[in-house]
Amino acid sequence: MRKLSKVTARPDYQLEVVFDDGLSGVIALKDRLFGPMFEPLRDPTFFERVEIDAFGAPLWPNGADLDPDALYKSLTADRTRGSVERVL
Repeated sequence: MRKLSKVTARPDYQLEVVFDDGLSGVIALKDRLFGPMFEPLRDPTFFERVEIDAFGAPLWPNGADLDPDALYKSLTADRTRGSVERVL
């Protein structure tokens, strides 16, 4: 299982991520923030409160989180296509 070692909120609902093996990139979430858990993240101030939980996943104060393995796979898939930014 992959774990994040660093996560930084960026403008326009993007996350800059660094994994424990050094892989890094940007994940764009703007079009994915829907449903009861993710709608609060549409508030830019709340979105910026992202942290890393004990399992190496990005986590917000309301309990919304993202699977680090899925993020990792999306970044590695993009690298093979020549892109370093991923829209989930």
